[in-house]
This record gives sequence, C-alpha cells and structure tokens, in this order.
Amino acid sequence: MKTIHYLLNHNSLEQVALSLCVAAAVFFALLFARNFLVRRLRLLAQRTVSIWDDVLVEVIAATKVLFLFALSVAAGTTQIELPDKIEHLPYKVMMVLLILQVGVWAANAIATAMDMRLANRREAGDGAAVTNLGVVGFVARMLVWVVVLLLLLDNLGINITTLVASLGIGGIAVALALQNILGDLFASLSIAIDKPFVVGDFIIVDELMGTVNNVGLKTTRLQSLSGEELIFSNNDLLKSRIRNYKHMAERRVLFGFGVTYDTPPATLQALVSKIQQIIEAEEGTRFDRAHFKGFSASSLDIEVVYYMLSADFNPYMDTQQRINLALLDYCKEQDISFAFPTQILHVASLPAATQSAVPRPDTPVP
Repeated sequence: MKTIHYLLNHNSLEQVALSLCVAAAVFFALLFARNFLVRRLRLLAQRTVSIWDDVLVEVIAATKVLFLFALSVAAGTTQIELPDKIEHLPYKVMMVLLILQVGVWAANAIATAMDMRLANRREAGDGAAVTNLGVVGFVARMLVWVVVLLLLLDNLGINITTLVASLGIGGIAVALALQNILGDLFASLSIAIDKPFVVGDFIIVDELMGTVNNVGLKTTRLQSLSGEELIFSNNDLLKSRIRNYKHMAERRVLFGFGVTYDTPPATLQALVSKIQQIIEAEEGTRFDRAHFKGFSASSLDIEVVYYMLSADFNPYMDTQQRINLALLDYCKEQDISFAFPTQILHVASLPAATQSAVPRPDTPVP
C-alpha cells in the first residue's frame, strides 16, 4: 500500500499511464518478434541441410513469456519514479530471469544439436557416436545448469566460495546416499569412453542376448531376439561377462556326429575326406579339420571344424544346412548308418554238463 501511495504521490496519472503503455507495447512487440522469427526461420530451415538454423529456431522458440514480461516491466518503470527501497528491484528480477532464460537457451541449443546429430549417426549406423553423444549431451546440459545456479546465487548476493566450502561435508553424505546412482552414472561414462559395446552391437550378457538400443545414464536397454526389451543397470552390466558379436571377423563352427560300429575303417577314411570336399565347395568357408575323434558307447565319433568368413548368423545356418544335407546324401549312397543310442546284450551258452544239472522248469522239485 505504501508503494502505491508513493507512486500516486510522486507520479502523475499521465506518467503512470505512459509507463503502462510502454510496458504493454514492449511486451507485445517482443512477443510478435519472437513468433515472427520462429515462423520465418522454420521455413528457412526446411530448405537447408545445416543443423544450425534448426538450433537457432529452437533457441528462439524457447524464449519464455515470463522473461518477455520482465523486460517489458523494466522498460515501463523507466517512465516513473520508484521508491528507493524497490528502485532496483525490477532490474534484479530481470537479471534473475535473464540468467534463467540464458540457461534455457543453452540447454535447448545443446539438446537440439545432440538430437539432430544422434539422428544422423543412427542413419549412418555409427553406434559409437550415438553412445558418446548421449552421454556428452547430458554432461553439457548439467554443466550449463550448474553455471546458471552459481550465477543466480552470486546475483542474489550469496558468497559462492563459502557456500561451496560448506557443502563439502554435505556433498560427501549425499554421495554416500546416492552411491548406486553415481556408480551407474560413472559406469555410463566408462561405457562411452572405453566402448566395450555401442548402440547397434549384438551382445550376450550371461544367458541373455540382444541388440543394444540405448545406453542411458543409469541403464542400458537391449532388444532381445524374441522381441522384449532387456534392461540392465550400467554398473551391474560392466561387472558381467559380455560377449560382443558385432566386431567378430569370422565364425568358428564345430559340429560332430556318430556312425555305427559296423562301418569299415576305409569307409570312415573316405567319409572324412568327403567332409573336407563338401565344406571346401561352399563359398565363404575355410576348412580347418575333420577327424575320426574316438569311440563312444554306441557310435564312432566324427568331429569337424571349419570357419565362416562372415560373422552373420543366417548365412552360417544356410551353409550348415547345405553341409548336413550333403552328408546325408553321401552316407545314404555309401550305406553308412548314423548311430543312435543302442545296447547289445550278449548271452553266453552254458556247458553241456552244467545244462544237464540245471532243472527244467517243468521238472518237479522233490
């Protein structure tokens, strides 16, 4: 009330009206300019391939109405006389809102640039860049808001050095309370720097497997072969045994089968040679070895090793299928029987004297 009385006593109605008109005119002019620039720049951004015009559009569009209102009020107060106690208040409020607005502009610029680069890198299949950009974007935005907070505190007259020193013990307590979250955060940084896997890699974690879709600050998300999403804590993930198949240059294939014991040695030798011929006839393979491995309870075991020169799974399965069909045809032609679990019971004949001493089933026992 005192402020209102002061304004009415020290300013004429014409001055108050002029102040309101100036504030309204500045506010609507700034609002119109923001909307006009956003529309024009968006039309321009559609005609170019550069990301910087899109960043500029999002920065201007992020200008808050409250900030424009504060600017207009500050402009309006230049036309009237204010009490000494609140003479600098509009400018202090405007400075606080300006610092916050600059933080919003910077955060939106970083987010837009990161999102557009992420989209480009995903299209190019650059999983390492996708992983790094996600972490870098978060760290950059966090630093922006830390600087904004320090500037706000300094603008409000708070001694930042004393505040930081007083928060040392409290920061240790917070770190202990949030050690799991911080552990996941540092694990995400480790993944981004060391790159044990990147977005797009196919990995196996213990008994679970899938394609890496996203490496976040706390979790990593995989799309499994059966369709569901697998979510791992970053800290736990780095403690696990991870098998990464993305950078596998070639695939080692080991398979075996057994044939029956009545197979002659010469036929076994011919079979081993035929396996080598079948594999070498397949494109994209490198034969390693084929051996008559040993004797099992009901089979003579053959073991084969070859390499697929491609790491893709489907070509491997197609090649293995053709090899299996060729082996079936050859074994059928050569009358080679595949073994299956069997047991043969040999009954020994008793000597004649022992047989006469053994009572017949129909002989009465005295």
